[in-house]
Parts: sequence; C-alpha cells; structure tokens
Amino acid sequence: MRWFGFGFNAFGQIYVHEKSSKGECSDAAQEVKVSRPTEFTSQVERSDLKRDYQIRASWSRTASLHLHGDSCVFLAGFDSSESSGAPVKQSRGCKDAIISETYLTLAFSDRLESWDLQKQEKTPSWIMEIETHSESFGPPVKLPLVPGGYIAMKPPLYRSLSPQLMAKSLALSAEHAILLSASGAVYTWGLGSHGQLGHGDLTSEEAPRVVEALWGMPMSCIATGGWHSVCISDGGDLYVWGWNESGQLGLPSGGLRKALQQQSSQHTGAPCQDASTSPTDKPLEGEKHEDVFISIQAFPALMDITPSCEIKTVSCGSRHTAAVTTTGDLYTWGWGDYGQLGHQTFISSDEPQCVEFFREQQLHVVDVVCGAWNTFVAVVNEEVACS
Repeated sequence: MRWFGFGFNAFGQIYVHEKSSKGECSDAAQEVKVSRPTEFTSQVERSDLKRDYQIRASWSRTASLHLHGDSCVFLAGFDSSESSGAPVKQSRGCKDAIISETYLTLAFSDRLESWDLQKQEKTPSWIMEIETHSESFGPPVKLPLVPGGYIAMKPPLYRSLSPQLMAKSLALSAEHAILLSASGAVYTWGLGSHGQLGHGDLTSEEAPRVVEALWGMPMSCIATGGWHSVCISDGGDLYVWGWNESGQLGLPSGGLRKALQQQSSQHTGAPCQDASTSPTDKPLEGEKHEDVFISIQAFPALMDITPSCEIKTVSCGSRHTAAVTTTGDLYTWGWGDYGQLGHQTFISSDEPQCVEFFREQQLHVVDVVCGAWNTFVAVVNEEVACS
C-alpha cells in the first residue's frame, strides 16, 4: 500500500524537503501548494517499515504510524527535525496514535500517553494506565476513544463518556464532536453555530445528543471538518450537514459561485454577472427566478454523487471533504485553494468530482485521511485490489 498527498505543504507535511547539490532547498521542495497527487515520503530506511502504514494529520504535522515489527511513529512537518529519519523514541511499541497541533497521543497495550509537541519534555503531559484485558469496557476501540471516555484536542485531555452510548468511533473538530454507537446511531455535541450538530438549529450542546433525523438508519462511518459533519449509512449513502460556504457539503454555495465568477471575469475582462442568474436563463417579466444556495445545512441531507455509487469511507478537512467509493475511486469537493482537492488546480468546487489521477495511474483507492488543508490517500495497484 502506498500513500499520496496533496494540498498545503508549507512545513513539508506531504514530502520531505530535499537538499540540492549546493545544500539549498530547490524551488519544488519549497512548494507550499501541491495540486498534483504526490507520493508521501518520509526518511524511513528500514524496508520492513516501508510497507503498510497509517497516516494521522493535523494542520502543520503528519504522523505515519508503522505497526510492523517494532511499531513506532514518524513525524513530518512543523518542527519535526528531531524525528527526521528516526522514529519518535517515545512511540516504540505503540498500538495507535493521534496528532493535533499541540499533542501527540500514543496508545500502548497497558497505558495511554500524551506528549506536548511544543515542549521538549522527558515525561508525557498526561498518562493513564489501562487494563490489558478489560471486559468492563467491551471490545477495543481506536483513538481518540479510550476506556471510559476520549482524548480531546486541548486540556483537559481526558473527557469521560457514558458507557450507555456504546461508542464505536469518535471524530473531533476543534469545537464539536460526532460519535458513532455500536448500534449505528449518531450523537453530536459541542458548538452548533453553523448547524454542524445536525439537530435542525444553531444551538450548542454540552452533552452527546442523538441526531434524530438519522434515527433508524444505521451508520457505518463518521467524520467531521471545521464546521461540518458527514456520515455513511450501512448501504453506502452519504449524509452531510453544517457549514457550506466553500461547498464542503457538496451543495450549491452562493459565495463560491460568486467568487468563481469574479475570478473568471478578471481573466476575461468581462463584467461580473450576478451569481444567482445566468445570461441564458433570465426570468420572464413578472416572474421571479433565483437559484437555491445553501450556506448552512442544519440537519442531515442525503448527498448524491453522479454517477451513482456507494461510499466506503470519508474524511473531512477544515473546509473540504473526500470520499472513497466501493469501486476504489476518490471524490473530493469544497475549498481547493491549496490544491487539496487533487484535481491539479487550485479551484474550489461545490460538486463532487472524481480525482482522475488515480484512475489514470491504474491505482485503486482504499483509504483517505484529510488534514486541515491537505489530503492523504492510500492506494494499491488495481491487480492487487482485484486479487
């Protein structure tokens, strides 16, 4: 399995900066915006660590989690010089990891540790012992879920959860959370000012509250962006809600359409047309005609991807979304100013578009992980996917 990345690369999160023969970084290595899918690189020399691994991403950092043999984490991006070419020494033997702008949290078989990335300390900022075989908490879960609660992005790092929720997975943004229960029910809480909680209003919730609009439809996957949320049903349908100013919900965005028209008029020198009308679709006399644009979707909406397909997994950036289909295609939409949509442009889109690069390279997409302003994609060769 190989990983590709595209989007924001100001700190070398996508590929390691290479030195030129004169000892200086080349222009390509200093590229802040990467619009073409580029194979993710790290200074890992051991062949057994170059095989399958997982990616965790924050705004300025990328963590690659290697679980073969002596499991460990490699960091790339902002202030990661200590781990360049070598794993984070505190991570050896870890079973899982998550990364934020401030903390790297590691899960071991007997404990959990959070390390402050802004400080060079010899001891973790937070540690919790866990039972190796704990029957009281049910089956093992992945970070940020931990026994009895979850790991937050800022202190207090440990937050408790009611065992009655039977949490299966949890996705966190800076200001809200979405939880998937073992029964497939979806719960949200936190800031609700942009409809990101999916309860039909803009109010916030202090405690997990079930998303009633999805009740009775079991979900299999959840994800959250800056101020938007998405989930996938057992049948492969995609539901979206929250903020849509950059088209991150895949719904018509008035602000985005207007911005694109302004850019087009600047290039052509033509006067800018109102975003709500087109020259070939003018309202008749006495008839009012307006396109319907959505800035906030306060309850879950079923999103169609054309041609019709089933969604396998999904991930969200700050203002963009990426989904993998069961046939191995990648679709992206939303904010694209840093090339994070992978269409080899810096154009935003409020319509899902297939990333043709992987089709052209005969690569089958199996997973996607979004950082705030970039996207990482795991692929295998088509012949491997068909075997």
